[in-house]
Amino acid sequence: MAKQFKTMKKLFSSIFIFTGLVLSAQTGVVKGRVLDNNNFPLPGATISISPSGKSGVTDFNGFFALSAVTKGSQEVLVRYIGFESATQKIEVVEGQTAVLDFVLSPAVSELDEVVVSGYQGGIVKALNKQRNDINVTNVVSADQAGKYPDDNIGDAIKRVSGISVQNDQGEARDIIMRGFGPSLNSVTLNGDRIPSAEGDNRKVQLDLIPTNMIQSIEVNKSLTPDMEADAIGGSVNLVTRSNPPGFRASATVSGGTNPIRDGGYNANIALLVADKFNDKLSYTLSSTLQSRDYGSDNVEFEWNNPADWTTDGAIKEMDIRRYDVKRTRRSVSLNLDYQLNDNNSLYFKSIYNHRDDWENRFRLRLDDVANGTLRLRKQTKGGIGNDDNKNRRLEDQRTQKYSLGGSHLMGKLSLDWKASTSKAAEKRPDERYIRFDRKDVTFSSLNISNPERPLFVLQSDWDDPAEFKYKKTEDAQKQTEEKNNSLKFDIKVPFSENGEFKFGGKFNEKIKMRDDVWHEYDDDLGMLSDVANFVATVNGYEPGDQYQLGTFATAEYLGSLTLEGAGDPQFDSYVMDEFAGGNYNADETIKAGYVMFTNRIGAKTKVVAGVRLEATEVDYVGYEYDETSDSTPADLETVSGSKSYSNLLPSINAQYNHNDNLVFNLAYSQSIARPDYYDLVPYKYAVSEDKEVAFGNPDLEASVSNNFDLMVENYIGSTGLLSGGLFFKSINNWLYTFTTNDFIYNGESGYNFSQLRNGKSASVFGAEIAFQTKLFKNLALAGNYTFTDSTTDNVEGRDDVPLAGAVENMYNLSLAYETSKFFVRASMNHAGASLDELGGESWEDRYYDEQTFVDLNATYNLNDKVRFFVEAKNLTNQPLRYYQGLRERTMQLEYYNISWNLGVKIDL
Repeated sequence: MAKQFKTMKKLFSSIFIFTGLVLSAQTGVVKGRVLDNNNFPLPGATISISPSGKSGVTDFNGFFALSAVTKGSQEVLVRYIGFESATQKIEVVEGQTAVLDFVLSPAVSELDEVVVSGYQGGIVKALNKQRNDINVTNVVSADQAGKYPDDNIGDAIKRVSGISVQNDQGEARDIIMRGFGPSLNSVTLNGDRIPSAEGDNRKVQLDLIPTNMIQSIEVNKSLTPDMEADAIGGSVNLVTRSNPPGFRASATVSGGTNPIRDGGYNANIALLVADKFNDKLSYTLSSTLQSRDYGSDNVEFEWNNPADWTTDGAIKEMDIRRYDVKRTRRSVSLNLDYQLNDNNSLYFKSIYNHRDDWENRFRLRLDDVANGTLRLRKQTKGGIGNDDNKNRRLEDQRTQKYSLGGSHLMGKLSLDWKASTSKAAEKRPDERYIRFDRKDVTFSSLNISNPERPLFVLQSDWDDPAEFKYKKTEDAQKQTEEKNNSLKFDIKVPFSENGEFKFGGKFNEKIKMRDDVWHEYDDDLGMLSDVANFVATVNGYEPGDQYQLGTFATAEYLGSLTLEGAGDPQFDSYVMDEFAGGNYNADETIKAGYVMFTNRIGAKTKVVAGVRLEATEVDYVGYEYDETSDSTPADLETVSGSKSYSNLLPSINAQYNHNDNLVFNLAYSQSIARPDYYDLVPYKYAVSEDKEVAFGNPDLEASVSNNFDLMVENYIGSTGLLSGGLFFKSINNWLYTFTTNDFIYNGESGYNFSQLRNGKSASVFGAEIAFQTKLFKNLALAGNYTFTDSTTDNVEGRDDVPLAGAVENMYNLSLAYETSKFFVRASMNHAGASLDELGGESWEDRYYDEQTFVDLNATYNLNDKVRFFVEAKNLTNQPLRYYQGLRERTMQLEYYNISWNLGVKIDL
């Protein structure tokens, strides 16, 4: 590590000396903004200055700034696909900044008015930005995302080539990119990592962020040195709205139903106000309120080893579950931009997201199978009956981020800096469970003729509530929190007409904790028939009416119980196996520095190359738990440790423009994936009753990937694209969960053991193609397909297994029809099956099954300010499904049914 720091120190010293030399040349600065005739920014516009020879592109807000422009008379040319080019002449004065703005008009021969203002206008903006990004990217503009029925960012991202998502309660939550699971990808907001509200990992909950809060989505499939490096699969950057050129206000209101539950509904409100107070200060205020009342129907199965079916039977455990869910999202963002003068500007950006998830679960579990009988367990899950929980389990998740930064031009040198603080938290207060059991229930058969829906056929009186005896009541208080503080700077200085050095540094401090506690109460409540109960069976239960839930204790009864923790008279014990081994604290600091250069070689080739150094230090505290000796939190033994490591990560991106339409991108980079905080904690968890043992692993190493990308893009007209590419990734120290059923603990064999470990090497090869075109004047067709193939080294005696999360086949298709008044679109998203979790043997492996979603949405423009829309999602009623070992053996099957919305949007 010392050698790597010394190398970076020499590089930075050389750059500072070089910077002093180049600043003395006789040049000036040209900066400005490019807008369309509706006063909206045009990102990705090409700027060329002659005879100086300087060139550049506009950012997401349409701004450009070119330094080291030769003094004297210059002509500035702006080009944008689908728009008429524009030129302005300007006199560049040594040491001064010249400011000029452009307003581009549509190229009538290519682009009619409907394209500019509608869905295809969003395509134009995305393609221009994507075309001029030197690294391999996909861009989704707000105009595009707004034409899909996507409530959250996860649903919008899944339509990008090479990306699939994993769902939670029917909403996209975790991102899979090019075959890599959520822990191997990064999600950033305006370039900074977003903290995670989940307890034991770094994953960002994409369903926390409404689509309406984002201006554009940039999917980076190859990295440059000025980007954070922990993104083996890739990085998704969410860009919020800021710096409006003038007044804008819009409001969106919609509502609909979720028919899986009687009375299920959707309700959405989004507001946007943006304007300039004066020539210097502008603001953008966005807010969204979304509410859904719905649910899901779920069955789950745990299969035995097929070799033991003759004695133990095929099914070890079966669940029939009903979820009643309500979710409310509240988001607000305020961005301020202040132009001090032509050379200096400041900004403040903020966003706050708050999602409440209320849930009741009614679970019938059938287990303890022996000699034609089994045990039935009926559990009601809910929360305290107060104004917050409302007799439901409340999952209160919040994220917030605040940034203060600035951009400064000092002759040839430009400086950007930013200080940020962010926080993610999840609280589950007063979570409750009550259970009633019935033993030795006779079943006539276990029907596995259809292993996708196996069934125990029970005796006729199995649901008599007078036969279900009270077992226990539990409550839990849960809290997770992650705080991030960062400080960064970037300095750019040109070294020739077409060359530029850039260097910078970043300091990140992350603090994460999880603090849960569970209590169990011993209060003799008699039989299920003695308490308030109801029949939870759902008519038209989506997995099949053969699955009957029967009678359960009501959520209102559970919420009315007085449960006061360890001081309660009915307190029995701490439920140590639920939380004792899982609590922890972790502090992580990352110090990063980079140097890179951008240079144009000839008229057609542009290269970005450099190196990034990231040094990581982690300190952590956890606990050891053994069921045989630890009965209270005070009995637990604290364990702690620390780890430090550094990574020197080179990269090079090259872009060759064969002509105005045909573009080649070639990239090589190294990236990393850090182990999750909790996995490094040397915790120990042992439950002798269940013969389960789990250990943390402080010896884990960060995964390092060598990434190669080749992408060819052919831009056709104003909205057409045909692209294809290949990618290859070779990963050292990849991470997997090792499990075995024959672990020896305290001298006794036969324990189920799990621990995260490093594999030696893994690789992923993939190919992707994408197209979008206008079939006729008003009809647009788009699609993409990605293939990935992953291999790993030998894993604890197992033959070659794929990477967890690797999806072999993914594709999207959409067909859109648009006129000046009317828009309708049908879209399909498909992701193939993938390994989700590696078991001790192949029959224990868990797979996430393939999914195909079909959505439909339409819009009618009453005039240029009022638009009505209707949207329907999940027309295929696609379930969430896991299977165990073989595809026909269902492990989990969960349905959400369709949902639809009807609404109006008003733009001023």
